Amino acid sequence: MLLQIRRSLILCFIFIFLCGIAYPLIGTGIAQTFFHYQANGEITKNGSYLIGQNWTGPKWFQGRPESDNAMASGPSNLGSSSKQLKTSVQQSASKLKREGIQPTPDLVTTSGSGLDPDISPQDAYAQVNAVSKYNHLPIQTVLSLVKSEIQQPQLGFLGSQYINVLKLNTALYKLEQSKNR
Repeated sequence: MLLQIRRSLILCFIFIFLCGIAYPLIGTGIAQTFFHYQANGEITKNGSYLIGQNWTGPKWFQGRPESDNAMASGPSNLGSSSKQLKTSVQQSASKLKREGIQPTPDLVTTSGSGLDPDISPQDAYAQVNAVSKYNHLPIQTVLSLVKSEIQQPQLGFLGSQYINVLKLNTALYKLEQSKNR
């Protein structure tokens, strides 16, 4: 019986070492070596490129609205017949129209996670006139900026084109800074 207990303890310590220490260290080492930027959350001084930011006003390109509970990710779970969803969409659309932006479906509805950092090129193009007017930039300059930030689908066919709003607004900020010099 003592022999079985000793073998069980030895096996337990081996698996604790393999699964609890060696495997996580190897995984972390591979991630830090080959995917350092992503493994550390892509944190910048403006936030993370992986999580949507809250942009207000026509000075900046706006992403999808945040979910109702900004502290938790996930959809609002409101169905298409929900009065609350209809009211929220109407308020978002009215706000965008006041800012000179033609609302698109993605600009007035939250994403599945409520934290999506990306918009479609069509969503960005819908905002070009307002951003151009507010920042006193030629429309062609803002159009070129949007075009330069379009990301292609992975491997050329997985997903669709998208634009990371934080990267687009960072590029807009740099463009404004170079204009003011």
